[in-house]
Amino acid sequence: MPPSYLTRQGYQKLQEELEYLRTVKRQEVANRLHEAMEGGELIEDAEYEAAKNEQAFVEGRIQELEMLLANARVIEETDGKKDVVQIAAKVTIQEEGSEKEIYTIVGPAEANPREGRISNESPLGRALMDHRAGDKVNVEAPGGSFTVRIVKVE
Repeated sequence: MPPSYLTRQGYQKLQEELEYLRTVKRQEVANRLHEAMEGGELIEDAEYEAAKNEQAFVEGRIQELEMLLANARVIEETDGKKDVVQIAAKVTIQEEGSEKEIYTIVGPAEANPREGRISNESPLGRALMDHRAGDKVNVEAPGGSFTVRIVKVE
C-alpha cells in the first residue's frame, strides 16, 4: 500500500477519531446490540438490524484508519522547499477575473475543499504541485480546463 501523506494536524485528527471509535463508539454499538437481542424476535427486529449495520460500519472505519495511520507519512510544514507547491503548502491562487483563493495542499485522507484543504491528487492539487509563485498553471478538470496564477506559496 502506498504511503498516506498527512499533515501533523491531520494525523492527530485521525488518531483521535480512531481512539473514539475503539473506546466510545464500539461500546455504544455493543450496548445497542445487547439491548436489541434482549428485545425478542431478532429476525424481524429493525433495531437489531440497524445496530448490526452500524457495528459493521464502525469496524470497517476502524480497519481503514488503522491501515491509513500505519502507512502514514507525516509531512511537516517546514519539509522541503518553501517556495514550491508541495503537500502541506498554503497556496494563494487567482483565476483571471476572479477573487483570490487560498488552499492548503494535503493528502487525500484529510482533503476537505469546504475548509480550503485540497488533495494533491485532485485536478487542481495535481496541477499546482511543484510550481512556484508567479507561475500560470493549466488545470484539467472534469468540468473543463482553466488557468490559474499562483500568487503566493507559504
